[in-house]
Amino acid sequence: MSALSIAWLEDRGDDFPPVELALGLRSEAPGLLAAGGDLKPARLRRAYEHGIFPWYSLGQPILWWSPDPRMVLYPGEFKLSRSLRKTLQRFVATPGCVVLVDTAFDQVIRACARTPRPGQDGTWIVPEMVTAYSMWHRLGDVHSFETWVDGELAGGLYGVAIGRMFFGESMFSHRTDASKIALAALVAFCRQHRIELIDCQQRTAHLASLGAREIARREFTRHVHAATQQEPVEEWAYHPAMWTQLGLRPPASGRHLLEDPLT
Repeated sequence: MSALSIAWLEDRGDDFPPVELALGLRSEAPGLLAAGGDLKPARLRRAYEHGIFPWYSLGQPILWWSPDPRMVLYPGEFKLSRSLRKTLQRFVATPGCVVLVDTAFDQVIRACARTPRPGQDGTWIVPEMVTAYSMWHRLGDVHSFETWVDGELAGGLYGVAIGRMFFGESMFSHRTDASKIALAALVAFCRQHRIELIDCQQRTAHLASLGAREIARREFTRHVHAATQQEPVEEWAYHPAMWTQLGLRPPASGRHLLEDPLT
């Protein structure tokens, strides 16, 4: 790591270097800022408040990143395609299909760690990360959005919430579009609670297709500094009426569909 000229953090709580010192686009590891340290909630919170996140693989030290540009999703720019709108309409109208928050966090993060992803060999959600974010979840800063179908966890996502900022971490699907439904619910929740930005960390074609885009790190950190100082959301729960934020009709009693909403 010394050859890359990045800071080494000791376990005693060293401060992070300024994000402007992260390695540039022409380096071997664009966005890499520091290595070492620990994953205690206090350090993790300091990292996120400065636009920094951990990302590393088994056998590596903890690596801390602040890429430039940064992939983000403005809830107001979420792309609700015709096919996804139809899927959501069927889901909302079907008994037994619900989005819940924080009822199965451990299941969600472990599913995210285990789900194979195109072009990736293994996972960055190593056991140490699972333990750390599960602990942070119990302290109230990490949340899961879960897509349930007839009592089965079909998909979901998890992320970090500080003030009025949401930092998306990972999502998974065990059934078609289940993670998209969870993301759509997160977007509706953010619109409802005036959360103006969702961090997506790094660019993927999948996120871009849903409306995410890259912005300069300077713009991102400026927003993070302001948003994390605001009053946090008091109630982390998903109410069906929030679907109206996406122009969908909330479920009405007595409405039933016979087909599977995720086929």
